[in-house]
Amino acid sequence: MSNLQQADPAIYSAIEKEVARQNEGLELIASENFVSRAVMQAMGSPLTNKYAEGLPGKRYYGGCQFVDVAEDIARDRAKQLFDCEWVNVQPHSGASANAAVYLTLMQPGDTFLGLNLAHGGHLTHGSPVNFSGILYKSEYYGVEPDGPLAGRIDMNKVREQALRIKPRMISIGASAYCRDFDYAAFRSIADEVGAFLWMDMAHTAGLIAAKCLNDPLPHCHIVSTTTHKTLRGPRAGMLLIGKDGENTMGKVAPKSGRVKNWSELFDSSVFPGMQGGPLMHVIAAKAVAFKEALDDSFKTYSKQVIANSQAMADAFVERGYNVVSGGTDNHISLIDLRNKGITGKDAEIVLGEADITVNKNMVPYDTESPFVTSGIRIGSPAMTTRGLMEDDFRAIVGMIDTVLSDPTNATLIKNVRGSIHELTARFPLYDFVTA
Repeated sequence: MSNLQQADPAIYSAIEKEVARQNEGLELIASENFVSRAVMQAMGSPLTNKYAEGLPGKRYYGGCQFVDVAEDIARDRAKQLFDCEWVNVQPHSGASANAAVYLTLMQPGDTFLGLNLAHGGHLTHGSPVNFSGILYKSEYYGVEPDGPLAGRIDMNKVREQALRIKPRMISIGASAYCRDFDYAAFRSIADEVGAFLWMDMAHTAGLIAAKCLNDPLPHCHIVSTTTHKTLRGPRAGMLLIGKDGENTMGKVAPKSGRVKNWSELFDSSVFPGMQGGPLMHVIAAKAVAFKEALDDSFKTYSKQVIANSQAMADAFVERGYNVVSGGTDNHISLIDLRNKGITGKDAEIVLGEADITVNKNMVPYDTESPFVTSGIRIGSPAMTTRGLMEDDFRAIVGMIDTVLSDPTNATLIKNVRGSIHELTARFPLYDFVTA
């Protein structure tokens, strides 16, 4: 990175320090991962220079013959990876992919039903401060407060809610839900009330691709995702349809009167509907990540992500922590800290002082504000990428407990930080970027 170092020492320094942070600390944020050197090189390529509005073979600019190749490779690999008939790899993010879903299937003011943000849902699933809650009427289902389904979704209550409000669309997917989804049950409810069914698999896409979790594509009208997190690609988004066909909304081609396929409607909602030129360097990086995910080693990795996550959840339970729903099926553990006498905000800060990176998070039926929270969300994908196994994650829980049990003890925190650095030194990450 000598060119950057000479041209802009301030930015070089910020990058250098961030690389050191990633190398030396524990990255336990469930939505983060570490991409390969190949993915990074594709993202840093001259493809960033090319405008390519439209689709391969149907661009609004000349000179797209080579970026067309890159996008076709990305689309073909994604279709193979998820065994689906159509994808659009152009969305800049998961949120922009979700915006295209709303634009295609909803009209402003329409009602949809999604998982409550405070119960593990996502900002773009109806939060009143997000476009999804501003433009559309948001209704929510949640998780149970107690009983045999504590921390889990009761599908009977989802059905009752759907029958009551008759939403135009039902959304599945979450940012802090530790259990798998019953897609067949959701589709049955959607069909009963005449709703579209949408899955946002941003968090679990890699685990779904590796067949470690249930597959939403046979059941949902549309699936959106990010391409980072468990999929371990660049930060971006994507849309997928399991089986394409004529749309049921009566939308036709203006000249021929032909009924358009669903894929055409969603393609148009991405461009020109909600964004302009695609980021061709990022699409190339997606293609690289999809190739990596098609390798058998990715299945091994994904199984280890879940094994590590479950080992961590069990270790928290053994130490008296309240793990929401009592455990996890995926890469996330959501920890309710109210019985430990510390808020999520304070836990995030003090763990950060020990170079353990987590994020504060709302827990179901939280008594604190979203800026404080009663919980933390912890994930296994990034450190599994570095090579850590179940025993390592159990040891990490011990270090977290040590810090949270005595959060004002600076000497103790310093000692834990030293242990963290010893652990991460055994699993080098980005040697090629440090200078």
